[in-house]
Amino acid sequence: MIFVDTNYFLRFLLKDVENQYQDAKKLFLQAVRGETKLFSSTVVFFEIFWVLRSTYKKDKQALVEKLEMILGLNIVFDQHQFLAESVHLFKQINLSLEDCYNLTIARAKGAQDFKTFDIKLAKVFGS
Repeated sequence: MIFVDTNYFLRFLLKDVENQYQDAKKLFLQAVRGETKLFSSTVVFFEIFWVLRSTYKKDKQALVEKLEMILGLNIVFDQHQFLAESVHLFKQINLSLEDCYNLTIARAKGAQDFKTFDIKLAKVFGS
């Protein structure tokens, strides 16, 4: 198995450094075809999100499209299902991806309450 770091995903998504984009594209195509096994981490997934949002100023729709594309590749992320559910929730409601992830985890683990000073977040958890 091969671990894939944040910059590989970014070069693939942004196509801003041609030779690196081609290398990443080749690797991801191999994974999609089942020729190689790739994995990454939840931290990498959130780094991708943060860089696309803060550095490249991608709007919510573009962020969702790119994150869904990544999750659709044949790449294993630790907590892959939680990430997919978080992106789905992020697409539907007006919360940050981080908050959506925390809500997803809390619900999946059977949390009875969600302690936060964020009124909007607490309201969503309660609904």
